[in-house]
Amino acid sequence: MDSRILRLSFARGHITELRRTVTEHAAGEGLAGGCLEDFVLAVNEVSTNAVLHGGGHGRLRVWPGDGRLWCEVSDDGPGLPPGWLGDTRPPRGMGFGGRGLWLTRMVCEHVLIVSGPRGTTVTFASPVRR
Repeated sequence: MDSRILRLSFARGHITELRRTVTEHAAGEGLAGGCLEDFVLAVNEVSTNAVLHGGGHGRLRVWPGDGRLWCEVSDDGPGLPPGWLGDTRPPRGMGFGGRGLWLTRMVCEHVLIVSGPRGTTVTFASPVRR
């Protein structure tokens, strides 16, 4: 098993701890400054979505590759509603809900969302500048 891969399960009430662990791991892999803040923001948004809409828990994996730090968050929820996968415009009204995936697309690279009736997986990356 590669020691540079972070694997965690998380649930409601543990997002703060998840953010802290991801921040430490990502900093150790070379993310810093705004890139680190954006990466952790995306982790927060996507993992919160998994908890709120994907069954109350999820799985996270973080690993380095191709000059980037990658993250994958998966849940076992019912999948995203129709129309949520391809929209890159800001959500209407920019209220307190519905911004997580849009925000992740704005601050990270290579965002891939795969969703179906057995769950959703969101993968994204941030460049590591050493």
